[in-house]
Amino acid sequence: MYAILDIETTGGKYNEEGITEIAIYKFDGQKVVDQFISLVNPERPIQPFVANLTGINNDMLRNAPKFYEVAKRIVEITTNCVVVAHNANFDYRILRTEFSRLGFDFERHSLCTVELSKKLIPDQKSYSLGKLVRGLGIPLSDRHRANGDAQATVKLFKLLLTKDTEKNIISDTVRVDPKKQIDDKLLRLIEQAPSATGVYYMHRENGDIIYIGKSKNIKKRLNQHFTNDNRKSRKIQEEVASVSFEVTGSELLALLKESEEIKQNKPKYNRALRKSIFDQALYHFTDKNGYINLKVEKASTNKVSITTFTNKQQAKSFLHRWTEEFNLCQKLVGLDKGKGNCFHHTIKQCEGACIQSETPEDYNKRVQKLIDQNSFISLNMMIIDQGRDIDEQGVILIEEGKFKGFGYFNLNYQINNIEILRSIITPMQHNRDAQHIIQSYIRQNKKIKIIPIPKV
Repeated sequence: MYAILDIETTGGKYNEEGITEIAIYKFDGQKVVDQFISLVNPERPIQPFVANLTGINNDMLRNAPKFYEVAKRIVEITTNCVVVAHNANFDYRILRTEFSRLGFDFERHSLCTVELSKKLIPDQKSYSLGKLVRGLGIPLSDRHRANGDAQATVKLFKLLLTKDTEKNIISDTVRVDPKKQIDDKLLRLIEQAPSATGVYYMHRENGDIIYIGKSKNIKKRLNQHFTNDNRKSRKIQEEVASVSFEVTGSELLALLKESEEIKQNKPKYNRALRKSIFDQALYHFTDKNGYINLKVEKASTNKVSITTFTNKQQAKSFLHRWTEEFNLCQKLVGLDKGKGNCFHHTIKQCEGACIQSETPEDYNKRVQKLIDQNSFISLNMMIIDQGRDIDEQGVILIEEGKFKGFGYFNLNYQINNIEILRSIITPMQHNRDAQHIIQSYIRQNKKIKIIPIPKV
């Protein structure tokens, strides 16, 4: 007996998705003998791109049953059945996740029609459900809706059953779980981890560190590591013997700690993160007319940059934002390559630096304000962020534009002396990665507290 199903979800982070619609057809190998179709209130918002894809929006689900209200029916219709789905890894994982939130261990044998189709119907141009069934002449209505996709999967599965004349492939393809089940060792490691922001270290049995990561929820992140089925995750699952961690409270502090620890320890499975995490930098120069120009180009160790970006797209996005915020000229920030005045001057949003109708002195004041807000050059300051407990805060020290380290202080204690501040921080290495992490975090978190330190 088979339970052929399709699930639509909210989208979002791995293992945080919610079900929005489910369709299940109980199939005895010849005909459908039972069915269950329902919208589901996921109790979380639907990602906009998913709403556009499926046509299911938040308003449609407001009065739909919640998952716990349909869970019993799902258990009943799938009992003693092999769960069949097109990309069973996804649908079965989502079901198991929803049931685990209810404290119920949902376990069924499963079968993936993608894998089966590749074996029984080779050389197809695509094995996505829509293109595959279209190529096989199987009708499909209501694409990306649970009922339409489930009905198409029923028809596809009937075809696959007829093609598997020896019945060997189907029996070989059925498995208890298309994703490796978490064994007791990994479950213990997850249980011991805190649901807090910080850095975690995965160790081999001899204590060697094989992976370092950061997360706003260490327990949840470990669960993702230990349920992922990609090649790297499987290797980590086999080798890890213990996990240690350091709670930082602040995500910024966790990012800085992770970056430094990876450089120092060079863990086996962090190879991709040992390189610099930024690619582009913002530089400035003064042209022959006396105007300060801004320019984005490949980050270089030979030049002093204002700030850095992960990629060109991010840099361009911030340039557009800053051009409006500081009323800058599009030509002088490299966003308008045309001749004559820039487009913003045409619509009266540029004061005319592009055609020298605004003085360099007036224009440069606004550019300098942008530089001062985004550059660490020669600055002394402390950055205050969240602490590990409710009565403390984290602090990062910047001296002469260089990152010196971070520490923690009690909310009732006023830091009014640079020597006291130096004494409470843990010294860390200043490098371009650390500078990029801090500048990027400040750009995206406007509420973070920055306190200048007067030069002695």
